[in-house]
Amino acid sequence: MGLDIMVGTRIDGDGPRKELSLVQDALAAAGLPAWHEPEPAGSARRDYEMWGYGGLHELRRLAAHRAATGALPKPLGDSTRATADPLLAAEYVHGPRHAVAVSAGPGGPRVIGSPGDAAGGFDHLVHHSDCDGYYVPVDFAPVLVDERITGAYVGSSQRLLEECRGLAALMELPEDLDPWSDEMEEAVEDPLPGGAAWRRHGVAAFTCLQLIAAARHSVGTGTAIVFW
Repeated sequence: MGLDIMVGTRIDGDGPRKELSLVQDALAAAGLPAWHEPEPAGSARRDYEMWGYGGLHELRRLAAHRAATGALPKPLGDSTRATADPLLAAEYVHGPRHAVAVSAGPGGPRVIGSPGDAAGGFDHLVHHSDCDGYYVPVDFAPVLVDERITGAYVGSSQRLLEECRGLAALMELPEDLDPWSDEMEEAVEDPLPGGAAWRRHGVAAFTCLQLIAAARHSVGTGTAIVFW
């Protein structure tokens, strides 16, 4: 099994309808703008193949280092997992710098941190399930947290796009590069020690391009990104 990303979920069953209803309720409870999945969303559906869970964590590792040190890390060794990186592990433990947590219980939403705390970070990319959950095409700063929703974290497609574009620029990664091109395959299979950073971080670069494409499609069609 591995990570798959879909934009434009089908809502022709009770399960998807209930999930999207919970997302809408959470947005409202947090005081964030309303959103509704277009019907039929399936007409806008696109699927984006990822480099498994590991590819997502490799891109998040770059984000964690950029936020903490201002620079990209050295490429991973063949036997090293991105999740073993101390800076990324610490980021996962810390949680998002700015979030709004809502629940079905009494009391209003709980605000965590502030936009200033999250400045220069990558909350929407890093603080999201690696196997489940949603990004919705609503521009909001705090990560939305609701344990009733699959994956618990709901991110903004606009913020995901912004954060991934920032990492692409840092890697000197052309956003119009075909992720299935021979150039990208070479960067993934046989990274070069010199040149642009994306050629040394091929798996992260591939993941970045796929997330940029998914986020753009989400924003352009008004449909959610679904991790599954």
